[in-house]
Amino acid sequence: MNTGLAITLIIVALIIGLVGGFFIARQYMMKYLKENPPINEQMLRMMMTQMGRKPSEKQIKQMMNQMNKVNNK
Repeated sequence: MNTGLAITLIIVALIIGLVGGFFIARQYMMKYLKENPPINEQMLRMMMTQMGRKPSEKQIKQMMNQMNKVNNK
C-alpha cells in the first residue's frame, strides 16, 4: 500500500510541476515581450537613420519581408 501511495504522490507532484511550470514560463514570456517588443517598421527606420541612411519605403518593406521570412523558418 505504501508503494502505491508513493507512486501516486510522485505522479501528482509531476503533474502539478508541469502545470505550474507552463504558467510560470507563459508569464515570463509575456513580460519579456512587453519589455522587449519585436522589431517593427518604425524601429527599422530609426536604426537606419542612426546609421546615417535615409531609407525609402521600398527598402523598409524589403527588410521587413526578409525578417519575417527568417522568423517563419
